[in-house]
Parts: sequence; structure tokens; C-alpha cells
Amino acid sequence: MLDERLGERELSKLRWRCRRGLLENDLLIEKFFNQHAATLTVSQAKGLNDLMDLSDNDLLDLLLKRKEPADLLEISAKSSASTSEALRILNLLRPQGKDSQVSV
Repeated sequence: MLDERLGERELSKLRWRCRRGLLENDLLIEKFFNQHAATLTVSQAKGLNDLMDLSDNDLLDLLLKRKEPADLLEISAKSSASTSEALRILNLLRPQGKDSQVSV
């Protein structure tokens, strides 16, 4: 069940849930959806939802590798960002290699 692909409706709801207040977060999340939307699973959607519980600044710090989940100050944020699903998605969301700069 967790490896089951998301349906079109669930994917649409997830995209809406992932809209953020910081442009940098939106750019990285949109890039993720462009690369992975067709293959997203229920488990990955749970990880994204866990990460979306974070504040914009905490999420950006994680995405840009300025912090790791264990470094977050709020217990609820640390808990949301430390689920196994969230950690797997975080690795997919983070910019890799030469593309690690976020351009606006």
C-alpha cells in the first residue's frame, strides 16, 4: 500500500499542500515535482506532508543543507523532519552537485 502510486487527485492535492511562502522553497519543490510527479508513491507523499509541517525557514535550511533534522529547535519540527519517509524525500528535494545553487 505504501509503494502504491498516487492517483491524479491525490497528486493535485499534494501539489497544493506543498505551496510555500518562500520562493526558494517553491522553486525546489517544483523541480522535485517536475522530476518525480509521475512516480510518486503514498510513502513519498507522507514524507512530503511531514516536511510541509515545517516553517518555511526550517524547510529552506534543510533543503540547502544548512541544517539537518536533528538540528531543528522545535520538538515538533524535529519529529516531522525525522520520519523515515521525510528523510528519503529530503534527499530527493535537496539540490545535487553543480545545481545546488537556488536561482531566483
